[in-house]
Amino acid sequence: MQGLLRRVLALWVRATLRPEDAAARLAGRSLPVCYVLELRSPIDLAVLQNVCVRERLPRPGRRLLARQLRNVRSSFALTQSVGMWRSRVDRRPPALLLSLIEALRRDPGLDVSLVPAAVYWGRAPSKERSLIRLLLSEDWVIGSRVRRFFTVLFNGRNTTVQLGDSMSLRSLLEVDADTALGGRRIARQLRAQFGRLRTARLGPDLSHRRTIVAEVLRTRAVRAAVAQEVREKDKRTRRALLLEARRYANEIAANYSPVFITFMSLALRSLWNRLYDGIEFQHVDTLQQVAEGNEIVYVPCHRSHMDYLLLSYAIYERGYAVPHIAAGLNLNLPIVGRFLRKGGAFFIRRSFRGNSLYTVVFMKYLAAMMARGHSIEYFIEGGRSRTGRLRPSMTGMLSMTVRSYLREPRRPVVFLPVYFGYERIVEGPTYIGELSGQPKEKESIFGLLRTLRRLRHRFGSVHVNFGEPIHLDALVDCYAPDWRDRVFDDQNRPPWVGALVDELALSIMRHINSAATVSPINLLALVLLATPRQSMLESDLLRQVETMKAVLAAIPYGDRVMVTLQSAAEVVNYGLALKTITRERHRAGDIVRMSPEQAVLATYYRNNVLHLFAIPSLIACCFLANAVMRTEDVQRLAGRIYPYVAAELFMRWPEEELGGIVASALASLAALGLLEGSEATQLWQRPAPTSEAAMQLSLLAQATIQTIERYYLAIALLVRAGSGEITQTLLEERCQVMAQRMTMLYGFNSPEFFDPSLFENFIDLLRARGVVRTGESGRLLFDDVLIRVAADAQLVLSEQIRHSILQVTHG
Repeated sequence: MQGLLRRVLALWVRATLRPEDAAARLAGRSLPVCYVLELRSPIDLAVLQNVCVRERLPRPGRRLLARQLRNVRSSFALTQSVGMWRSRVDRRPPALLLSLIEALRRDPGLDVSLVPAAVYWGRAPSKERSLIRLLLSEDWVIGSRVRRFFTVLFNGRNTTVQLGDSMSLRSLLEVDADTALGGRRIARQLRAQFGRLRTARLGPDLSHRRTIVAEVLRTRAVRAAVAQEVREKDKRTRRALLLEARRYANEIAANYSPVFITFMSLALRSLWNRLYDGIEFQHVDTLQQVAEGNEIVYVPCHRSHMDYLLLSYAIYERGYAVPHIAAGLNLNLPIVGRFLRKGGAFFIRRSFRGNSLYTVVFMKYLAAMMARGHSIEYFIEGGRSRTGRLRPSMTGMLSMTVRSYLREPRRPVVFLPVYFGYERIVEGPTYIGELSGQPKEKESIFGLLRTLRRLRHRFGSVHVNFGEPIHLDALVDCYAPDWRDRVFDDQNRPPWVGALVDELALSIMRHINSAATVSPINLLALVLLATPRQSMLESDLLRQVETMKAVLAAIPYGDRVMVTLQSAAEVVNYGLALKTITRERHRAGDIVRMSPEQAVLATYYRNNVLHLFAIPSLIACCFLANAVMRTEDVQRLAGRIYPYVAAELFMRWPEEELGGIVASALASLAALGLLEGSEATQLWQRPAPTSEAAMQLSLLAQATIQTIERYYLAIALLVRAGSGEITQTLLEERCQVMAQRMTMLYGFNSPEFFDPSLFENFIDLLRARGVVRTGESGRLLFDDVLIRVAADAQLVLSEQIRHSILQVTHG
């Protein structure tokens, strides 16, 4: 039967022997050769036999030690798969190996040369471009007989026989070990060599379910957590809790597949060409600078479910390992969850509260990945932004990363912020619905299918910009210069770790925003949303777009910010092509407008880049209700409002630098003709009301005026209620209701204006800065400081806006 199989395979299989000098290495050996196959496979054995015949090498089918052993051939398999579906592996020492050990013990003059022989079907996954051959190429998983048949059929012409370093069996024997123990030790050494051969061929084994899960469950911390649970819960046995820990580990763990990654890269390239006009990757050289020798933690902003795919695609296409991505357990859907795991996703529950065993298992899984050098990716916002602004950071994953590194600092950790800029987002309509009060739609297969219908539309370009990296070592040095000489564990957690994590989270958010990209859609959203009916004469729109670009050039936010190179006319034509805006022909001048539906969506794209215009816009706000202002008044008003705007938009400048930034911005606005005056006179004046410059300054102010209105609304409601008369929860509810009422009465048409989280964050910041405080009964207390803040806000807001807010709050 074996002879027939050899002849059939010889007609189809084309096998290459590696290394090239393998024949020369074995030619001069006097010891009998015994080939060791990694897995019991008649097909692999037949291919090896054919190669040995062709290369005139000792053949695996010949008899071995004929005088000492009966009917023994010169080969054996190290492991074999068992069970109906071949899903289990028998790792016991092979019977032939034990027989050889016994023979060598009986005759001290005997020895055998063990030669590992690995048979690999197909090219390496990273080099294969045929989809069918790629799916059937070699990996770390033991396949079924059916899969092996198709593997031979499609990849038989590209087969490699890899011979490892030969080993003297007698040199591996230990005097004090019995046959069984010696067999296990020798088998372990042979498996290690096969592992090195396979790694050289395929890359490291990243299949977590077979390698990392077992490692996690063996850790002392997991065993201790199980013991603690046994003591606290008498009804649970140790075995039951170990099985529960295994279920947690399998629920969490990725199932990384290099073949699947390569396949998906081909599929995604086709998808991107269908969806997007282009994907722009900026500052990719940053990745090259930090990749070598560091543990990279990618920390992108979270706009869309597309973020996962885009970043992995960008990294893979540039030749770097795809990171392992932390995904919410809600994405572990049937079929979809399995694919995500193969792409490197590991799943995390929204809350660890009350489950200490799950917490320990997850932390040890994260530590194991970091110790192995796998790059990691997670979104510290916790979820996708519904407003286009960055969400407040959730520091749970960040804290676990820092603590894992402090306990076992093998490779320096570098956090790499990433900015995503979309010109049209797939989930846009869903976000608007949620902000308008609709319940959040739970992820499901049916929801995914409904989303697929939207993929027929055109989504413009996507911008992926790498921010400035953050080296964890440098930050830890600031808190504890001698930290490398300390021992860190769960019982010895220094108090400064919490402060370090908070600072790190804030730095990441600021670095993300410092890598923003300003696209044509961002500019159109900024300008048209500043008008009452989201419409302008095309000539005015062109001038305002150029003005906004000029403001960014004159008052730059950072050297990693990218601004579209398109002219104002090209920006408008791009918006028309993407159907974000429409043009109405008129003999007195064409009008460009946004539909009400597009205007609501445009708030998202405006908010993406709002922080870039915040300083010049805040200054412009000072001149909405004031024709002339002194420098010190502008500085005071900016200083009063900036801390709250900076916290909401994660702006990069600390408060102590604000004075210089405002002074420079005033001079730049004057140079652009948007203000009149100079630092020498200490007086600044807005242009004549009928001039183009006055209109441009007013439109610039609209970028942040709604933010100030929201602040003034919250303060007005608190002052009206009185000190010690209202709780924060009730105040937040009233703010949301009144903000909704304002949008209905005055046509703001912006659901994010009454986003409850924005009011919550603002009131939290008022408390943190001591402007308000919480009394014993939980009610908010305030004094003259809040009154002065309200008075300064009145100087910025026009009389009409103040009247509108007061009318709503007293209605």
